[in-house]
Amino acid sequence: MLSIFDNGGPPACPVPFNLAAYVLQHTEARAEHPAILISGNTDDQVWSYAAFSAAVRGTATGLLNSGFNTGDILLMRMGNTIDFPIVFLAAISVGIIPVPTSAQLTSREVERIARDLNPAGVVSAPGIGTVSHDRQLSLPDLQKMRDCPAADFVHSDPNQLAYIVYTSGTGGTPRAVGHAHRAIWARRMVIRDWYDLRPQDRLLHAGAFNWTYTLGTGIMDPLSVGATAVIPAADTDLAGLPEILARTEASIFAAVPGVYRKILKSETLPKLPALRHGLAAGEKLSTDIRTQWQTHVGTAIYEAFGMSECSTFISSAPHRPAEPKNLGTPQIGRRIAILGEDGPVPIGAEGIIAIHRSDPGLMIGYINAPEETRARYAGDWFLTGDRGIMQESGQITYCGRNDDMMNAGGYRVSPLEVEAIFANHPALMQFAVAEVEVKPGVRIIAGFYKGRDDVTELDLHAFAQERLAEYKRPKTYKRLAEFPTNPNGKLLRRALPDLFKD
Repeated sequence: MLSIFDNGGPPACPVPFNLAAYVLQHTEARAEHPAILISGNTDDQVWSYAAFSAAVRGTATGLLNSGFNTGDILLMRMGNTIDFPIVFLAAISVGIIPVPTSAQLTSREVERIARDLNPAGVVSAPGIGTVSHDRQLSLPDLQKMRDCPAADFVHSDPNQLAYIVYTSGTGGTPRAVGHAHRAIWARRMVIRDWYDLRPQDRLLHAGAFNWTYTLGTGIMDPLSVGATAVIPAADTDLAGLPEILARTEASIFAAVPGVYRKILKSETLPKLPALRHGLAAGEKLSTDIRTQWQTHVGTAIYEAFGMSECSTFISSAPHRPAEPKNLGTPQIGRRIAILGEDGPVPIGAEGIIAIHRSDPGLMIGYINAPEETRARYAGDWFLTGDRGIMQESGQITYCGRNDDMMNAGGYRVSPLEVEAIFANHPALMQFAVAEVEVKPGVRIIAGFYKGRDDVTELDLHAFAQERLAEYKRPKTYKRLAEFPTNPNGKLLRRALPDLFKD
C-alpha cells in the first residue's frame, strides 16, 4: 500500500469569487458583533463587523481614488496596528494585489523586494524601513480613506492572483509567493480539521497583524465564520498573554511553540475557564511543552504543519487527535503523498511530504521565478522539502527538513541568504550558519566564522543588524579554526551543530 492520502477533493470554489468579500460575508448578519478585539495590557479596542467592513471598503475606494488600478501591486510596510488588515483586505476587495511584509525587514531587504516586484505604490508607517516611491501613502492618508463611500467588491476568477507573501528560497534568494483568491476557500479545511472554529469562539493569536500566520489564522479565518479575532496590542509583552486570555475570555489560543514555552515559565497562570484548546504551528511542538500545558492550563494543544506556499494542510484537532509523536492527519479534501525518487513510497517508509497541484490552497507560483516554481514539482506533486512517514492510520510522522532550511521562531530562513550577506564582510574569510539546539526544545540560528583576529561577536551583530531582519540574524557566533568539509571541499553544514556544542 502506497503513502497517498486522497478521499476526494474539496467542494469547488464558487465562480466568480473575491477573497475579501468571502472574509466579510457575515457583516450584515453580525453587524454589531465584535469582529476584531485588540487587547492591550490595560484596555481593549473593539471593532464591530459593521465598523471594520466599512473601514475596509472605504479604504478600497480611497486606494482607487489615489490612482491604483485592478492588478496593481501594493507593497505594505506597516506595523502591528488595525491599519494592516484593513489595507490588506481593502486592496484585495478591488483587485489590487497587496504584499504584506515583516516590519523587521531592513531597508536594504525592502529595496530588493521593490526591485523584484516593481510595485505601483508603497504604504509606509513611521519607524519601519521602506523605499521611496512616486506613490507613497502614509498612515494618516490611509486612515482618512476609511470615511470614503464603500467600494463594490471586484469578483473574478478564483484562480486570479490575490496577494503575495515572501518566503526564504532554498537558493538563498527570498521568493515572492503568489496566492489566488481561492486560498481562503481552501482554509475551510483548516477551520474544520485543525481549529474546530465556531461562530461563538474568540480566537486569540499571539502574533502581530503583519505576519501571514496571524493574517490567516488570527484574522481572516475567524471573520470568515462570524467569530471574534483577538490580537494583542503592539506593546504587549508575552508575559501578559495569560492575563489577556483570561480577560477577553478567549476560547482558542494560537501561537508558535516558543510562545507556549515562555508562558509556561510564569510562576502563576490565571484560570482560563473559557479556553477550549490551543493551536500550534510554525515549528515542531515538543512533547514536553504539550504535556506541561495540559498539566498547568488543563487544555490540549493541537498541532499543524504547513508552509507559506500552502498554509497548513496536516493537523490534529479535537475530533482527530494526533497519535504520540505524530503531526496529525491530512485535512479532509487534501491530496497528500510521501514521495521517494520513483514516486509514492510504501506506507511506513520515509520520504518527502508532497501536496497535489490541484489543492486550492497551493500557491499559483513564485512570482517572476518560473524555473524555481517548476523545480518544486515532481509531476503533479509539489515538494515541500520536509520529510515524513505516513502511518497505516494515515497520520504523518515528521522527520525533519530535506534541505538545510532553518526555522527561526516560525519563520523559515535559508542559510544561503544569511551567508550571502556575510560574504561581503571585509574581515571574514569564511562564514556559515546553522540551526542549533541551545537547550531542550529551544533552537536558534548560530553563525560560524573564520576571520581576522580582531573580529568580535559585537562586530558581527552590528553588521547583521544593518542588513538582515531580526529573525534572520544569528543569535550567537562561534569562531572556527577550520570548517568541516567533504573530500571535495564542500561545506558539511550538518556537522556545524556538533561544533557548536564543543
